[in-house]
Amino acid sequence: MGPHSGPDILLAFAAALLGAKVLGELAERIGQPSVLGELLAGVILGPSLLGWVPVSDALLLLAQIGVILLLFEVGLETDLQELVRVGIPALNVALAGMVMPFAGGFFLTRALGHPVVTSVFVGAALTATSIGITARVLSELGMLDTREGRIILGAAVVDDVLGLVVLAVVTQMGRGAGGAAGTVVRAAGLAIGFLLLAVAAGIPIGRRLIRIVGRANVRGVLLCAAVGLALLMSVAAKRAGSAEIVGAFATGLVLARTNRRHDIDRAVRPVVDVFAPLFFVAVGAQVDVAYLDPRAAGSRSALLLALGLTAVGFAGKFLSGFFAGRGTRRVFVGAGMVPRGEVGLIFAAAGRESGVLPPQIFVSVVLAVFATTFLAPPLLKALLPRQTTEG
Repeated sequence: MGPHSGPDILLAFAAALLGAKVLGELAERIGQPSVLGELLAGVILGPSLLGWVPVSDALLLLAQIGVILLLFEVGLETDLQELVRVGIPALNVALAGMVMPFAGGFFLTRALGHPVVTSVFVGAALTATSIGITARVLSELGMLDTREGRIILGAAVVDDVLGLVVLAVVTQMGRGAGGAAGTVVRAAGLAIGFLLLAVAAGIPIGRRLIRIVGRANVRGVLLCAAVGLALLMSVAAKRAGSAEIVGAFATGLVLARTNRRHDIDRAVRPVVDVFAPLFFVAVGAQVDVAYLDPRAAGSRSALLLALGLTAVGFAGKFLSGFFAGRGTRRVFVGAGMVPRGEVGLIFAAAGRESGVLPPQIFVSVVLAVFATTFLAPPLLKALLPRQTTEG
């Protein structure tokens, strides 16, 4: 059999799953999010080290399903009403937290002589905030129901929505559409328009679908209907010229407005637990560790860029907390906006897939995402007692 025959694919699948869970558990035991362990598992098991998980078409397909399901779950857990309640402060933090890191990443990459489209992708990768990682840490600290916690989560949700629009735009640019203003406006309009139309038209459709499914007796029919709708919406988004994950996110928003939201959430979580780690393993597997050796001349530029992106990415998000308004622990809000996590890796993977991010730049972006995600949990924990005593 060939190198990517059935048994080999199954072995790679098993290695990816087990490696992701083992290193994810180790990461959580040292106070870090599991996504960092899953990413590291891909680096270790990938072609540039052990070679147990080749970057094959099969792995990339499973990873694509994983990221679609992940964004579906994010949409399902997004409370639009709660987002409206925190209102203007969260919107201010979100916008500042997108503009400053984007500008920093773009101009730094351009200053090093890289093309405009590559610089746009790098800047865009720094705009994301990981709502999952931030929510987990805030929950552990008992800060979810505070004003600061609501602003952070609200701003992170806005970042997710706007980030999907940015991703759709830069993906169009990466496909050779260029950076003309007309192209940017068209891509942004498609992403926003599809999201709004999908949610507006999808809510009544989703409710009718749930009523029909509720009369069925087949085991797992609710899960299959929800996941099937997410996949169909992803295809529709892609054919409309937007990004697939926009359709998945929209499906989550739609089904979150039904009376079976919690049942769907409980049913889909085990499926996400299987497929989502494969996305992070696939991202890690595409990292060439040769670029991590500072002794090699070709690696120094990648490591220096990673250091620079970490600095501008951290500063841009941290300073966004100062837009939260008076009566708020703004330093704590800024710290909560820092982690990029899974969303930043989605940007990096999209750039790598389109060929816009060459291996060297891809490694720099992944390292910057890794570093900002690593810094956030201990920073939030360190700031909490100080800010609490001051307040």
